[in-house]
Amino acid sequence: MKTDIQIAQEAKLHPIVKVAKSLGVGEDELELFGKYKAKISDEYLEKISGNPDGKLILVTAINPTPAGEGKTTTSVGLGQAFGRLGKKAVIALREPSLGPCFGVKGGAAGGGYAQVVPMEDLNLHFTGDFHAITSANNLLAALLDNHIQQGNELGIDTRQVVWKRCLDMNDRVLRNVVVGLGAKTDGTVREDHFVITVASEIMAVLCLARNLKDLKERLGKMVVAYNYQGEPVTAADLKAVGAMAALLRDAMKPNLVQTLEHTPALVHGGPFANIAHGCNSIRATKAALKMADYVVTEAGFGADLGAEKFFDIKCRIGGLKPDAVVLVATIRALKYNGGVLKEELHKENLEALKAGIVNLEKHMENLQKYGVPVIVTLNSFITDTEGEVAYVKQFCESRNCAFALSEVWEKGGEGGTELAGVVLDTLEKQESHFKVLYEDTLSLEEKIEKVAEEIYGAEGVNYSAQAKAQLKRLEKLGFGNLPVCMAKTQYSLSDNPDLLGRPRHFRIDIREAYVSAGAGFVVVLTGAVMTMPGLPKKPAAFSIDVDEEGAITGLF
Repeated sequence: MKTDIQIAQEAKLHPIVKVAKSLGVGEDELELFGKYKAKISDEYLEKISGNPDGKLILVTAINPTPAGEGKTTTSVGLGQAFGRLGKKAVIALREPSLGPCFGVKGGAAGGGYAQVVPMEDLNLHFTGDFHAITSANNLLAALLDNHIQQGNELGIDTRQVVWKRCLDMNDRVLRNVVVGLGAKTDGTVREDHFVITVASEIMAVLCLARNLKDLKERLGKMVVAYNYQGEPVTAADLKAVGAMAALLRDAMKPNLVQTLEHTPALVHGGPFANIAHGCNSIRATKAALKMADYVVTEAGFGADLGAEKFFDIKCRIGGLKPDAVVLVATIRALKYNGGVLKEELHKENLEALKAGIVNLEKHMENLQKYGVPVIVTLNSFITDTEGEVAYVKQFCESRNCAFALSEVWEKGGEGGTELAGVVLDTLEKQESHFKVLYEDTLSLEEKIEKVAEEIYGAEGVNYSAQAKAQLKRLEKLGFGNLPVCMAKTQYSLSDNPDLLGRPRHFRIDIREAYVSAGAGFVVVLTGAVMTMPGLPKKPAAFSIDVDEEGAITGLF
């Protein structure tokens, strides 16, 4: 059986100019990065701004397990299937982070015969967007420390510096560091921290900004520290906005690539879903809606994180109204949620399936709260049995959810035509009545409790003394009207990764809260979630290599 990278490297790619032409984008409206990658120009985006919007389809999933759910694979395959049915479709995805590529999770280009290519470029340096974000983030950090060194005119309290440096790599030893050691000219000694680039507020800002003007306004609002009076100090106060915007100018432009079947894909931005809001850029999604009749996008990790944030943050800020949601599950993952060991998942086990399907049930109920039609799809594996598939189909349809089997990993777009047909039928018969979960006017605690109780199924929320004080302070500073971005483990509906299935009789522990004022949300840390991941004992990096001909191996 061929690996994902072997399939991708054997693919016959079209020149990106040809892919763009299928959308009506001329060569002079592209900024080329070689033969197979391009950025779309601001002039073209302005030209299509008056076009009618296509239909927006969100792909999300149950809570991820070691068995894998194939959310990106399904997104890519669905887009390819629309093409096979003669529909004009564009896929809008996030860019992968280097941290997971070299860690344990792998890349984010899909899999099997439902991949975005060139896969190696996409999973590694791509068009340099993450480099630009990292540079802008660390420029701001350097300007902040330099301001303190040069007399501290703004009266920054060095014990209340909240801006962190970043790196697009899993590196646990950088979570907590001390800077400024050495001579007096080397700066002020203080504790500092690193986050992974995809958790930087600048990543969120880039993904939520409508244009360069909006980008600069959002960058200026970012809180970097507090002064001795407890007042926020912003990037605008440090006069950092212009230089950061210069670094980010080209990164603001959506990237155009293709799938194995030459379906156009806009891949742009990549905030983590368990820490940040987990969606590709508003700019790319809105561009896709103007370019195609059907747009397939995804939100990271399970629907309790990705879909909730897509609806309550991205759609709220961007004015988006999704037309349908595809919820991805696998027989293997459902049995894992029912208590089966990973090594035993290949065996038929209807009792475990019935025990674990409650995880799918909760996600179905959650999505229906947003008023958007829901389609459940089973990402097919060769070990699935007819009895297991029939049980899931009956379970979904008895709960007013359409159902389709997906075989896109094995068959590409052909294996997704059943799903595409069900999506088209749903779009024709059911109107979306999208609504957010909570109103802006609720207090921050009320918003947190709404998500914890209605989406996670918690009985309540426990706040640390620190979190209580932080939330009170944020409301006093005028940030109480912002949505909340819950940072939580992806492996469970609860904040405990070991609680599988549909946990009950639990409470959510809130340990910290801080504002991302430029992005426009309040980040709420639960449980033990980390903003800088670490590498496992045997990182994926061990298997990655490049041969004498320059071909990369081991990426997945």
